[in-house]
Amino acid sequence: MDKRNSTIAVIGACLMLFLTAGEIVAQDRMARVGKWFKIGPLALKHWKVAVHPDDPLRVTLKAKPGVYSGATGFKKVMVIYPRKSTAYDIAMTEIAATYANKGIRAQFEVVNFDRKAARGHALVDEAAGKGYSLIYSMGSQTTAWLWKNRRDGKVPIVTVCSKDPVLLGQVKDYKSSSGVNFAFTSLNVPVDVQIVYLRQLKPKLKNVVIMVDENNVSAVKTQAIPMEKALEAEGINVFRVSVTDPKVAGAQLEVMVPAAVARLRETDPDLKNSLFWITGSTSVFAEIRTINEHSDRVPVLSVVPDIVQKGPDSATLGIGVSFQSNAQLAAKIGSDILEGKVEAKDLKVAIVSPPNIAISFLRARKIGMKIPFSLFEAADDIYGYGGQPLRRRGKTVN
Repeated sequence: MDKRNSTIAVIGACLMLFLTAGEIVAQDRMARVGKWFKIGPLALKHWKVAVHPDDPLRVTLKAKPGVYSGATGFKKVMVIYPRKSTAYDIAMTEIAATYANKGIRAQFEVVNFDRKAARGHALVDEAAGKGYSLIYSMGSQTTAWLWKNRRDGKVPIVTVCSKDPVLLGQVKDYKSSSGVNFAFTSLNVPVDVQIVYLRQLKPKLKNVVIMVDENNVSAVKTQAIPMEKALEAEGINVFRVSVTDPKVAGAQLEVMVPAAVARLRETDPDLKNSLFWITGSTSVFAEIRTINEHSDRVPVLSVVPDIVQKGPDSATLGIGVSFQSNAQLAAKIGSDILEGKVEAKDLKVAIVSPPNIAISFLRARKIGMKIPFSLFEAADDIYGYGGQPLRRRGKTVN
């Protein structure tokens, strides 16, 4: 896919721009919908949102008049969430906007299954019984549940915002398809590719601190453990900072990050050859301010490029797959399935390549780090010394 069109607006900006579905429906429904579902203006240009009065965990997206021309008839698409997440809001916005821009005639039923098995089974049965043409599985938790309980069903399923299916044992390898009704996308960048970029940043890299929520099984299995093994094989010292309780992640990190810096100084006194590496664990990257406050001069890198954002509360560098890039890929796969061009069971794992890169020069200057020109040249999103956006989605910001 085109790299310039594959990056994402950073989470901080999206949080300011996003409108809750409740803001465009009846006022008395706003609080209920706003608790779990938001959709951005990119999609609201094309879609109207209807809330189900008897189910606060369900909304319908219908095309606005004039969006589609020609014959009537819409494909029914179900999108299953496990919980609320800004990542899912971004992905749903991108999918809906892409469908409208491509002229894919669809109606979306977006449902939070609340990680309840009975509700999950009922939704899949509904999709099969009421003529749905496609299901989007939003998030690693939804994908894991559907793969375990409802694979090889009647309705094709495309995964979104889900960690790597090969590393999770859902697919044999990257050359193989699922063989059933699943088409997988991956939020992961292969660890060997990650290490190439880390070496560009720090040619004499000695230490890496991997930051993860130990309760986030997909992040541990597909990011933390593979990276630890790969770095150790390269002779690099690896330390892990693990959040054990997401509810008190900030308090835990206030203690663990300074302790990690002290360990780094044992082999790297001036901290010139050490890095913090944040996995895709929401409870960790949501505490980027806390991490920055206690990381001293050590660069903070994130596998979620969206955590590089406007202002000081930003990672220094992001190298990974943005939520928007992944959603664009999922939208293309889904539209191809709806148009009869492909079948889910025949598709190999879809991976965004090259990875999305985001840079905060504000953070880099604060810690005295130089950014290699190769990374600057390849970056999709760049924020200047004042924290202002200079390049967004591969395009210069005026």
